[in-house]
Amino acid sequence: MNERTELIGGREKREIRIVDYDPTWPARFAEERDRIANALGAVARRVDHIGSTSVPGLAAKPIIDIQVSVPDVDDEDAYLELLSAAGYQLRVREPAHRMMRTPERDVHVHLCTIGSAWERPQLLFRDWLRHDDADRAAYEQLKRELAQRDWSDMNAYADAKGPLITEIGARAQAWADATGWTP
Repeated sequence: MNERTELIGGREKREIRIVDYDPTWPARFAEERDRIANALGAVARRVDHIGSTSVPGLAAKPIIDIQVSVPDVDDEDAYLELLSAAGYQLRVREPAHRMMRTPERDVHVHLCTIGSAWERPQLLFRDWLRHDDADRAAYEQLKRELAQRDWSDMNAYADAKGPLITEIGARAQAWADATGWTP
């Protein structure tokens, strides 16, 4: 997080629980994708399943992460009220990114501008972990180790994954360059 990140409701201490991959996660994503698409219509240019629950075989926190690409994430009038009416609550406001979630906190909706620097890395990281067994295993091992610690909030846990994510991201970028991968 940076100094320009606004956490609606402040910091939260939550248990970090990693569970084995659940084959129902893609269906759960599909339900939420339809809910989002119905709420936003053409404003939602892309709705993608991201995060660990989008990678078959990868253990994860049982939270479905969804990336919604909109024309301009800073134009909150175009989507915020519509998603709120569909049952999502604003949690994070930061440059180039907003995050909304369900009241149950089991779905996180990440909003970004289509074609932005925020959009592409999420999709590349997902696709690389779907492709590379060694990095998928290393990422899972780190998540399981970190989940054993007591964290002041989920953001501290996410920050602790940063160095490995950067390392994996570099390999993913080399793969994308070599193969012509596009989101």
